[in-house]
Order: sequence, then C-alpha cells, then structure tokens
Amino acid sequence: MIDARKGSPRGLAAWFMRRAHLSADRPALTFEGITWRYGVLADRIARLAAVLRAGGVGPGDRVGFLGFNHPDFITTLVATAHVGGIFVPLNFRLTGAELGYIINDAGIHTLLVCREHLELIEGVQDLPSVRQFIAVDGGLDALMTAALPDDDQAAVDEHDVAAIFYTSGTTGRPKGAMLTHQNIWANNLNWNLAFDVTGNDTMLTMAPLFHVGGLFVLTTSTFLMGGHVVVLKSFDAGRVLADVEKYKVTISFGVPAMMLFVSQHERFQAADLSSLRLFVAGGAPVPEPLLVSYAARGIPVSQCYGMSEVVSAATFLETDRARAKLNSAGRPVMLADVMLIDVEGVRIETAGERGEICIRGDNVTPGYWNLPEATALSFAAEGWFRSGDIGYFDDEGFLYVCDRVKDMVISGGENVYPAEVESVLFEHPAIANVAVIGAPDEKWGERVVAVAVLKPAASLTLDELQSFCDGRLARYKLPRELRLMAALPLNASGKVLKRDLR
Repeated sequence: MIDARKGSPRGLAAWFMRRAHLSADRPALTFEGITWRYGVLADRIARLAAVLRAGGVGPGDRVGFLGFNHPDFITTLVATAHVGGIFVPLNFRLTGAELGYIINDAGIHTLLVCREHLELIEGVQDLPSVRQFIAVDGGLDALMTAALPDDDQAAVDEHDVAAIFYTSGTTGRPKGAMLTHQNIWANNLNWNLAFDVTGNDTMLTMAPLFHVGGLFVLTTSTFLMGGHVVVLKSFDAGRVLADVEKYKVTISFGVPAMMLFVSQHERFQAADLSSLRLFVAGGAPVPEPLLVSYAARGIPVSQCYGMSEVVSAATFLETDRARAKLNSAGRPVMLADVMLIDVEGVRIETAGERGEICIRGDNVTPGYWNLPEATALSFAAEGWFRSGDIGYFDDEGFLYVCDRVKDMVISGGENVYPAEVESVLFEHPAIANVAVIGAPDEKWGERVVAVAVLKPAASLTLDELQSFCDGRLARYKLPRELRLMAALPLNASGKVLKRDLR
C-alpha cells in the first residue's frame, strides 16, 4: 500500500490514495458489472504508476488518454499525478488531424489508447513527442501485472498543473486549459459543500470523462468522500434507467439533451428512480417541461454554470429553487466569486443589466498551455477570469446566462440572446429540440433563425411558430426563418454546435 502520508493533501494522488487507505474495503468504481473496491483500485493505480515511471514519465511530463469511459481513465489520471506528470484527456470524437494537433501542442510523452480508437490514432502520421503507446485493452493489463506497486509518490506543489483540458475550439484552434491540483481540490469541495456528498452516495457517471462535466461534476468529489461511482462506457438512456435501479444511484450529472433522451425512454415512467436524490444539469438551461417531467418522478434537479477553465462550476442552483428561478444558473459556489463587467471593463452593479461573466477563486485556471497572450487576454484586473459569456443577476443575486458573446444576434440594432428565444421555443408542443442562430440579412443586419427537431409525427410552419411566440417575445426576437432537421449537431458534452448550423 502506498504511504498515504506522502504528498500535499491537496495533491490529486495524495488525497485519492489517502481515501483508498481509509476506505479500502468499500466499493469505489463499477464498470460493466464489475466492481473495484478502493484497495484494489489503489493497487492498480500504484502498478500503473510503476509502468509510467519505467517508461520515462516524470514530473511535468504529459500523459494522454484516448477512449470511451473506462476504469483506466481514472487510474491513469491518478497514476499520472502520482509520478508528478500532467494528465491530458483526449476527445475520441475528433478527427485524426484534430487529435494530432492537440497531442503535439501538449507534447504528450505517453499515450494510452482504448481498442476502439487504435485505428484512429494509427492514422495520425506525425507525433514526434510521443515516446510510448500503450493499448488499454490488453497490453496495459499485462504491463501492470508484471509491475511491482510504486509507492514513491512524487512531491507536488498544489499550484502545479495536474491536468490540461482542451476547450472545444468553437472559434479556431482548441486551447489547453491548465488545471492545478488546487483547482481540482477546490472544485471537489465546492460540490461537496453544495450538495452534502457523502460516502453513502452512489454517483452515476454518464457524460464523457474527457470533459470536465463528466469527470469533475460530482465524480471526483464522490471519490474524495469514499462513495461509489458507477461509470457508463457511453451514454445510453435505457442503461441509465437500469443502473439507477440496480445500484440505487443517488446522484448524477448530465446535459439537458441527456435528460431529454432519458425522459423520452419507454421505461422512464415505470423505472424505480426513488433513490435518485439529485440530478445536476449543465451546459445549457433546462427547459421547464423537462423540469416538470423530472419533478413528476420525484427527481430534484439543480442547474449549474461552469466551463473547463473553472474545472466545472462557478455557480449552482438549489433544487428547491429550480422552478421559482427558471433558467437561472444559481449563485456562486462556496470557493469562487462571480461578477459582471461592461464593454469598458467596469463592474456592473445593477440588477438585470447584462455584462460579461467573470470568475475568481481557487478553482480558476492559471491560464492556457503555451499561450501567454491568450492567457493575458482572458483575465481582467485583480485576477478575474473573463468567461466570454453574457449574463445578468436578478435582484436576489441569482445569475442568468444569456449567451456566448459570439452567439448573440444583432438584428436591427437590437441584441437578441438565442438562449432566451430557445427557452420559449422549447415550450412548443411540436418541438423536441431547437437551436437559434443568426443569419445575414440585408435589411436588419442579421435575422433570427430557428433550427428545430420535431417530435414524431409532428409538423410545424414558420407562421405557426411565430403565432406561438407572439406575446411571449418582442417582435425583433421572433424567428424569421425556420429550418427543420432530423437531429442537431452536438459536441461530446451535448452542446449544440452552432458553428455547424451556421
């Protein structure tokens, strides 16, 4: 067993292994019907640490992981921290060229790849930084079986970088948000303080682990408390319902699209979901009809607001305020502050006035990997991180996120925030999913375009949609064009790719 006394208690490997020492016989992680207890998981981490160290990974070296959700995603994360390295999760939905850019930008030393993605990575021609490839399914087990557990935990400072999460790259090349050991520690505390996570909780992880939402919204905080984490290889609505029943899941996280697919499953009404005390939703506001559906099943829903650069969350909404504060992202987490600034960088104090959301706290990134200029531009005075999102506070201090700065539509000189329009459109009985974008317009500069996915057997015309919105939206906010699609393009975290729609 690794000496749990070594390392800063805020160091990712130190706290994880200390928890494993305290809770050795408790269930830690379940994947595809197999459960690892904390002691067994810790032994696997120590053996993987030995494999990494033998392969030349040392302090500051980057270790990548490419694959679906898998137990060895977690073991690689912790083992990398154990040897003082930096973990870099990779989005398996990217193309070979996109992956190649990130691997080279991060300078990944050792790359672990799951079986399903070996062919994809083999097609990437030029990866000069990679010294070692390890196949997760098969080769890794043999290496770990032969290795002796490594108990020489590297000393880390809490401000050392523990992981690099690449942003989705909606405007150009993706940037690597550096997350320190302190950032991750603060994020865990934020979630535990917000929702009283305990060792008796069972967390269902359905979102992709390579995204901060999948990994850092409740998943690592559940490990910190000695709880049980059930990991799905990939999202499947039927499997979600089955696993909630089987493992008596108490907490989970997903994006609204996942919530929608679960609610539309044929077993949603009949499944035993009584154990589920909390569902945290992020990535976009949850439409009221979805909140109603979940409330009818007795499932409390909390909405949150965050991004890779703040590990996962800057604000959260208490479950008992979900309907009263519809579409609100809530109030700041315990260990972070949130404010708004205007275009001149001046702090906004007036309720209802829109501005750019800025965050400051122990969970905020120190910056972007190898991008000092982008880092400098992302921070306002006094260490406030500029999110690039537009929002406002109501008179009780609850935050409402309007849109990304770049997604705002300016029609006839008026600002139109797509999220506001989408919230109304979601109420239309024919609409299953919808996104609002701007399109060039000779008269108005831009016009509002609704791109909708209809429910089975439903039909909808632009006139019908405008009539539905009349009285709910100002005239300049009304959709002037309606496009119908079979499905909206989504990124790995379930967010609509509006650049693709445009």
